[in-house]
Amino acid sequence: MNKQDINNIKQLLSSPKKIIIVPHKNPDGDAIGSSLGLLNYLLKGNHKAQVITPNDYPGFLKWMPNEVSILKHDSQTKQCDDLINEADIIFTLDFNAFHRTGNMEAVLTESKALKIMIDHHQSPDDYATYMYSDVSMSSTCEMIYNFIDMLGDLDLVDADIATCLYTGIMTDTGSFRFSSTTSTTHRIVANLIEKGANNAKIHDNIYDTNSYNKLQLLGCALNNLKVIPESRTAYITLSQDELNQYNYTKGDTEGVVNYGLSLDGIVLAAIFIEDKQEGIIKISLRSKGNFSVNDMSRTHFNGGGHINAAGGKSYSSLKDTVEKFISILPTYNKALNNE
Repeated sequence: MNKQDINNIKQLLSSPKKIIIVPHKNPDGDAIGSSLGLLNYLLKGNHKAQVITPNDYPGFLKWMPNEVSILKHDSQTKQCDDLINEADIIFTLDFNAFHRTGNMEAVLTESKALKIMIDHHQSPDDYATYMYSDVSMSSTCEMIYNFIDMLGDLDLVDADIATCLYTGIMTDTGSFRFSSTTSTTHRIVANLIEKGANNAKIHDNIYDTNSYNKLQLLGCALNNLKVIPESRTAYITLSQDELNQYNYTKGDTEGVVNYGLSLDGIVLAAIFIEDKQEGIIKISLRSKGNFSVNDMSRTHFNGGGHINAAGGKSYSSLKDTVEKFISILPTYNKALNNE
C-alpha cells in the first residue's frame, strides 16, 4: 500500500461512511481480533461500521471488546446481505479470495462498495481497490496496527483496540514462537501492552480454559497419531463419530495438529477431521523450515495459506483422503529429508 493509497483512504474516512468488515469463514483469533480491532478504531471516526462473519466461531474468542455486536451471515443472512448491499466500503481481513467466505462469496462479488483488502496470505485475488498484502507479516492484526499507524492515528489506539490486536498477534504467532515473529512484532506488542492490553488475561482467555470433553477429545486425537519416519511426517485423524463421542464444539481441535509437529525429527504434520454436515474432510497442515505446506495444500487439497501453516479440504472419505496424503508423500521425501 503506497503513500497515495493511504492518502486516498484517509480522504475516504474523513467523513462518516457505512463500512462492513468481513473475515474468512471459520474465523480464528487473528480474523476476529483484526476485525474487532479495526471496528473499534472506525467507531472512533463516527463511521457506521459492522463486522459480519460468514459463520460462528469458538467460544474462547467471545470475550473481546464489542464482540457481541458481530453478525453471523449463515444465521442472519437477510440482515447481513442488506448491510453489505448498502455499504460504502468493505474491508476484507485475513483472506484474499472471496471463496474463503463460503456462502458470502456471491453477495461480496456483486457488491458495488469500494473494497479494501488487508491480508498476509499468498497469491491474492485482484478484487480490491486498495490492497495491503504482505506475506512477511506475522498476522493481519499486526497489519491493522500498521494500517492505523500509516493513517496517523496510533494515538487513538486504546485498551479495547490493543486487546483485540494483541489477541490476533498472539494466536497467529503461536504465542510468539513462529518464525514470522520479528523484533518489530515484539515492539508492536510492547506498545499494545502499554496501551492497555492485559497479556496474561488474554492468554488465559484463549488457552487456559478447557472443558473436560475437549481434553478427552485431545486424548483421542493423540491416540490416533501416526508417524511416517521415512517422510518425517506425522498425522492425526478424527472421525465424525469420535467428534460426536466427546461432544465436539467449534474450536475444540484448535492447535491439535501442532502436537504432531512437536515430535522430534518431524518436519510435516497434518490433521484430518471429518465433517459430515459439510460433506468434507477438513485438513490442517503444518511444517518446519522451508517446506511449503501452502504449495502442498494448493496442489492436492483445494486450499492454501502460508509456507509453514495451511489448510485444505477433501470431498473423499476420511480413509481415502488419508490414503491420498500417504501416497503423495514420496514425491516430497527429498525436500522433507533436506530440512
